Amino acid sequence: MTDHTSDPTRLTDLTARQLLAGYERGDFSPLDATRAVLDRIEVVQPLVNAFVRVDADAALAQAEASTARWSAREPRGLLDGVPVSVKDIFLQRGSPTLRGSRTVRAQGAWDEDAPAVARLREHGAVLVGKTTTPEFGWKGVTDSPLSGVTRNPYDPSRTSGGSSGGSAAAVALGAAPLSIGTDGGGSVRIPASFCGIFGFKPTYGRVPLYPSSPFGTLAHAGPMTRDAADAALLMDVISGADWRDWSQLAPAPGLSAALTDGAAGGAGRAGGAAGGGVKGLRIAYSPTFGNQVAVRPEVASAVRRAVGRLAELGAYIEEADPDVTDPVEAFHTLWFSGAARLVEPFGAEQRELLDPGLREIVAAGERYSALDYLAAVDARMELGRRFGRFHESYDLLVTPTLPITAFEAGQETPRGSGQRRWTAWTPFTYPFNLTQQPAASVPCGVDGDGLPIGVQLVAGRHADALVLRAAHALYESGAAPGLPAPGITPAGS
Repeated sequence: MTDHTSDPTRLTDLTARQLLAGYERGDFSPLDATRAVLDRIEVVQPLVNAFVRVDADAALAQAEASTARWSAREPRGLLDGVPVSVKDIFLQRGSPTLRGSRTVRAQGAWDEDAPAVARLREHGAVLVGKTTTPEFGWKGVTDSPLSGVTRNPYDPSRTSGGSSGGSAAAVALGAAPLSIGTDGGGSVRIPASFCGIFGFKPTYGRVPLYPSSPFGTLAHAGPMTRDAADAALLMDVISGADWRDWSQLAPAPGLSAALTDGAAGGAGRAGGAAGGGVKGLRIAYSPTFGNQVAVRPEVASAVRRAVGRLAELGAYIEEADPDVTDPVEAFHTLWFSGAARLVEPFGAEQRELLDPGLREIVAAGERYSALDYLAAVDARMELGRRFGRFHESYDLLVTPTLPITAFEAGQETPRGSGQRRWTAWTPFTYPFNLTQQPAASVPCGVDGDGLPIGVQLVAGRHADALVLRAAHALYESGAAPGLPAPGITPAGS
């Protein structure tokens, strides 16, 4: 038996699939891996503030049970013994879900799991802790009145992004290889890009949600991982059916297999490609959404190199822009209205406890009429129709995930930018929440300050496997930098 346990960071550097292979061989156990992850959390938590709650005793008990199953050669499910963190938006039995808000009381039974968390338990995952979120997940950075500021693994003076910033920082720093986040306007992809990990927003309804998000059908749930293969494995688990979500899609098993066997297919008349990889796929590359977005030169260069790698792998690349204009007003109407509905029951004292920025968008949301809301729905449907037509010609759309890299922590927008809301610097992400399309952020390099850059891959609705397959091809080709790579190297780590 190989002894890896004397070096805890060795185990925290492994992907979920590598951990499972090690358990199978008997190289180490789930208990070894969980202890290593808990040790790593103790080191990195003071530096980045990725967690709001860590229950070491419960995690170790789950790991002991998993170790016994592996010793008996009877593992349970696809993730038996793999440490996983959960964004503190998801209900988790036995753990308060405070959602980054001082308005939520920790007291209570907390006796129910969200669908994705329930599926993780069924498959034997080890739940190590709840990760930070801005209040109710309302913005694209992670800080809240309750839990403070979450920082970037590559530079603690910068933001991790949001709203799943705690999950991204945790995965990047080896504090469990898997996490589940939510994405209502980019909240999985934004922090994935800023923190140099893989983030995937599946087609809306692919991962059941309960309770329903106050932001309605903009909000998706999805994996945050070290690579696309781990994300596909996690999707095979958390996309399982749950009757509590009336809008769920049918389960989509076999996403892991689709990475290499070409089962993903293509969208519309574009037709896709036979076999795995991207050979034969028709890919549209839109560097600026038709000159609508000012992209930082270092970001543009890194994304262009990733597009070049897709071409080298056999994809047909065409620089082409979708026929859309910025849908930010429609998004704001839906998003701000959702925030207003969320806090409608709150009294004056509760509202005073809210993040000031959240109070501002609530006030804006309260001014919209029903007709304003329905006009935004109409704009959303038209946007979806236009992207549907676009994907009749192209299997994938490639853009920068974000036009910038991580900026100062604790700010909703970069200082000196003149921008008011987080949507001003996320023009490539929130449109695909309006259209409900699958989209992923893949790391594709760093800027001159060593901060990660992400490239976004988008497919037509329901073509989740196609996004994962193309992302996996980038990882397999070496175009997506591997982990661990964070600039934080604490003493003793």
